[in-house]
Order: sequence, then C-alpha cells, then structure tokens
Amino acid sequence: MLNSLPSLESIPPVYLQIAIASIWVFLMLGVAWWVNRLDNKDPEVVRKIVHIGTGNIILVAWWLGIPASVGITASIVASAATLLSYRFPILPGIDSVGRKSLGTFFYSASIGILIAGFWSIQQPHYAVLGVLVMTWGDGLAALVGQRFGKHKYKVFGRQKSLEGSLTVTAVSYLIGSSILLTVQGNVWQTWLVSLAVALVATGLEVFSMFGIDNLTVPLGSAAVAFFLNTWLSG
Repeated sequence: MLNSLPSLESIPPVYLQIAIASIWVFLMLGVAWWVNRLDNKDPEVVRKIVHIGTGNIILVAWWLGIPASVGITASIVASAATLLSYRFPILPGIDSVGRKSLGTFFYSASIGILIAGFWSIQQPHYAVLGVLVMTWGDGLAALVGQRFGKHKYKVFGRQKSLEGSLTVTAVSYLIGSSILLTVQGNVWQTWLVSLAVALVATGLEVFSMFGIDNLTVPLGSAAVAFFLNTWLSG
C-alpha cells in the first residue's frame, strides 16, 4: 500500500513548486484569519499581515524558479477574487478598514505584471525588488504611521506622517540594496540605484491615491532599478 504512493522524485518539480507556494499563501491567510478573530483585533493589522506575508511569495517564486505562467495565472485568479471581494464580503477582515479602494486588486495585478515583464527577460530580481518594496515598505509605513506618526501632513486631502514616509524610504533602500548586493555585488551602482529606488518609492507612496500606490510603487521601483542600473552599467 505504502509502496504504491508516489515518491517526491516522481512528482513533477513544477507541482512541488506550486504546492510550496500555496502552503505559504494559505499559512499567511490562516494567520490573518486567526488575528481577525481576536477580541482586540485591529483591521489594519490584519490587512498588513496579508499585505506583507503574501507578498513574500515572490521570494519563493524566485528561489524555486517557478515558471512565469504559474505566477501570472495566480495573479489573475487573485485579482479576480479581490474584485469579487470588493463587491461581496468573500474576504472578510482584509478589506474592512473603513475605506473603499481597489488597492487589493492593484496589489495582485502588480505582481503578475512584474512577473510577466521581468521573468521573460531573465531578470526576475527586479520583479522581486518591486514587490518587496511594495509589501514591506508600504506595509510597514502604514503601521508605523498609525502608531508612531506624530508629525502629520496632508497630500490631496489624505493624511500622512513623516514617520511613515521615512519608513518607506528606509525599508525600500534596505530591500533594494540587499537584492542588488546579492545579484551584482558590492559595486557603487548597487548603492546609488537603491537610493534612487527608495526616493521614487517614497514619492509614489505619498502622491498616489485610491490604493493605486499598490501599482505605482512596485512598478515604479522595479522600472527605476532596471533602467537606471542598465544605464549606469552600460
């Protein structure tokens, strides 16, 4: 009986990759669901657990070499689910922060766009950079601003905090430099490009409205890193 079960060696690698990625996503959603059930739940914390946790799937995809077709398909499915959730409460706790925006849709769509663009030219690290700047930079900025933001300012009627904006800058620089350092080493382009990414990400996060920062920040960060790095290294 046991001998009739398939061994790991007999399972196609792509299926193992999908299984590992799926386990990670469901684990993050499970953590968010558990936090959402707590008596002292904070809707913003629930959203950011999903925002940051599921965004790290791009690292799993990069490390495992998941095919672009799988990532793009997953992005399309997730985007469709978020649009349905915008109309119907199929993802309770994720969109319930007292505001309506298409931010969750842009989040899912941006991952698929970046995978399609950079997997195809064998430069997946730029997609990883863009997604992680969005997930960690933008995600932590909201939490830091909410809890520690003392210096408030408004842009287009939206309240921001200096502490939150500086968090975007610092985290984006750390992410950009870490990824580029891993890929191209300790060269001056690594540090200059990372600084440019950090400043651009901060500006896009500040001035983007209606949740579109989940699209502009990752795409803008990845584009700046790619084109500036290509130009400086040319």
